[in-house]
Amino acid sequence: MSDTNMTSLVEPQPPTGSKRRLIFIDVLRGLALVAMALYHFVWDLEFFGYVAAGTAGAGGWKMFARLIASSFLFLAGYSLVLGQRPKIRFDAFMRRFAKIAGAATIISIATWFAFPNTFIFFGILHSIAAASLIGLLFLPLPAIVSFAAAAAAFAAPLYLRSAIFDAPYLWWVGLSETIPRSNDYVPLLPWLAPFLIGLGTAKLVHARLVTALSKRPVDDERTRLWTKALAFGGRHSLAIYLLHQPLLIGLVFLFSLVSPPTLPDPRQAYRTNCVEACSRGNPAVPCDAFCGCTLDKLVEQNLFDDLNRGKINVNTDERIARIAGQCTMDVQSGD
Repeated sequence: MSDTNMTSLVEPQPPTGSKRRLIFIDVLRGLALVAMALYHFVWDLEFFGYVAAGTAGAGGWKMFARLIASSFLFLAGYSLVLGQRPKIRFDAFMRRFAKIAGAATIISIATWFAFPNTFIFFGILHSIAAASLIGLLFLPLPAIVSFAAAAAAFAAPLYLRSAIFDAPYLWWVGLSETIPRSNDYVPLLPWLAPFLIGLGTAKLVHARLVTALSKRPVDDERTRLWTKALAFGGRHSLAIYLLHQPLLIGLVFLFSLVSPPTLPDPRQAYRTNCVEACSRGNPAVPCDAFCGCTLDKLVEQNLFDDLNRGKINVNTDERIARIAGQCTMDVQSGD
């Protein structure tokens, strides 16, 4: 996520070495930035009502967001190797770490005021900062150790979830049974996995990759143009990350003043959300018929408008429970 996403962050490349190497890492970061901006633009359109609710958090867009986050973390791990081997430069590392952690703090504070119920308490920047500290431990170890640890990090949420981690101060770990609400939730587990894969990959292939790239013919002028643009973005990825979303939201807001979105039919929105929730909770019930029944009864009893405005608590209101029970019996009996 999504929203999710930066890594110019981790370590700058040492001054010696191939200029082509610097370009290809920055170009990959730049491509990831373009993908991130596209996803966030869709999120913004959803937020303002131009696309259906839930679009950015479901289906292909959800997978797209995860691929974007994975790419940033992979590049962060890869870059850590380039910047900190063969000798760890703690001064340079701590300067970079302070920038990432500071930017993560800014994101948390800003989203706390903008979206208090879904603020970003552990997003992509937080995850990169934490993974970078852990990554220092893996720098002197063989690449296979990084890959094994990545597999363990990926599998951990599948087998180790526990109510112990439901405490808010442990949400960052990623093992809670209840998934907290956040506009960008990238907990350490399983997201340490792509970082460690990037770290191990750099150890295995980077030297050979640089040699192979050095033998390629010089790109033509048109290719160099877009390469330079992407590389520029990759070199300034942290600044772009901090600025792009306020800019996109501002542009969509200005557009909404000129051409407001068409508000969805609340009854159709109710049916859509009801069917989705019903399918997750009780797949044995004919959800379309059940939701149509509850909608009709809510309208008949003059409850729908209050429910739509949030004036009725569906979990505690006995009238809602009676309607749900009656409709369940009706659709199961075929009435």
